[in-house]
Amino acid sequence: MKKLLISSALCAATFVAAQIDLRSTRFGLTAGGTYSRVTNAHNPSGPIYSGFGGVLALIPVDSSDQFYLQPGIEYLGAGETGKDKDAEAYPGYDAVYANNYISVPVYFKAYLSEAETEFFAMAGPKFNFLMSQNIKNAPQRYTVEGEGEVNGKASSFNFALGIGVGFSLKRQFEITSRYDFGLSNTYKGLMSENGSDPNISKRKTEQVFSLGLSYIFQ
Repeated sequence: MKKLLISSALCAATFVAAQIDLRSTRFGLTAGGTYSRVTNAHNPSGPIYSGFGGVLALIPVDSSDQFYLQPGIEYLGAGETGKDKDAEAYPGYDAVYANNYISVPVYFKAYLSEAETEFFAMAGPKFNFLMSQNIKNAPQRYTVEGEGEVNGKASSFNFALGIGVGFSLKRQFEITSRYDFGLSNTYKGLMSENGSDPNISKRKTEQVFSLGLSYIFQ
């Protein structure tokens, strides 16, 4: 079964590569806002609002003007805060754990028809490389490394699966809603935190929802 799956994936990749027309690649700009959280991480835990922005390429993979590869390079703001609505008086409520990434998404994008103005869907992997981490007002156990204390440093690499839907106007102006399912452990050090909470030993995954606008050059 494993050999069959690998063979099928290789055949699919070969087919897609054979259909790619790099000469017809179009480029664009994209930007928007993000809402993110990290599961099973800091206590208390709440969302953080940030943004993203970058460039994209739209590469045809067939002759029907419906299917494309859309790789990109973006700045991505994510992370979490301590603003759990049920923990206003709890130490760490005012904490901010802001993670700043260079993100490289590679989407497969499909328009619902060949019409210039049309809805579309897309999905693919995202490779996030940590540029910096800004921590404010956090309890000491989340900010200091040492014996008996917890390492609050975010992982330098984060892998996610992104899915999205959107609407294209004339294949030039596009609005897109995306959701990134984090698949890697964002805070490995927090798994060594002392306490009876069963979530301590669980993987801490970063989940990001974004809403953005893109402009694709002719």
